[in-house]
Amino acid sequence: FGCTQCAHLAVMSYDRYVAICNTWHYPSIMTWRVYVQLAVGSWTSGILVSVVDSTFTLRLPYRGSNNIAHFFCEVPALLILASTDTRTSEMAIFFMGIVILLIPVSLILVSYGHIIVTVVRMKSAAGRLKAFSTCGSHLMVAIFFYGSAIVTYMTPKASKEQEKLVSVFYAVVTP
Repeated sequence: FGCTQCAHLAVMSYDRYVAICNTWHYPSIMTWRVYVQLAVGSWTSGILVSVVDSTFTLRLPYRGSNNIAHFFCEVPALLILASTDTRTSEMAIFFMGIVILLIPVSLILVSYGHIIVTVVRMKSAAGRLKAFSTCGSHLMVAIFFYGSAIVTYMTPKASKEQEKLVSVFYAVVTP
C-alpha cells in the first residue's frame, strides 16, 4: 500500500498541475478514462515493487529471534532478522526504492515547479491564494510522506528507535 501511495501522490500532483496550469482544458484532459488509467498504473506499480521486495525478502533464511523492532512488518525490519548476508536483497530493495520513491518525487517537483510559475504569473491575488491553498495540503503530505520514506528506505541503517518513529510517521501520520 505504501508503494501505491507513492504513485497516488504523484498522480495527485499531476491532477493539480492540469487543474491550475491548464484550467480551461481540464475537463478534456482529465477524462474518466485517464482517471482509471492513472489509478490502475498506481496500483500496478505498487504491486510490482511489492512483489520484487517480497521475493528478495522471503527467499532469505531466518533463524533465531522473530521479534520485529517495528510497529508493523516491513522489509528493513525483516532484513535485520535474516541469518545470512542480505546485501543482494538490500540492493534490490534500494533500486526498487529509487523506482517508487525518486521517480514520483521527481514528477511531483516538476508539477509543482510549473504550478509555482503559473501561480506567480497570475494577476489576481485571490486566484493565487486559491491555487496555493488547493496545493498546500497535498504538498505538505507529499513532503512528510516522501521525506520519511526516503529516510527509512534510502539511507544507511539508523537506530531501531529512529526507524520505528520514522516508519510510524509515514504510515500513520500522513494518511
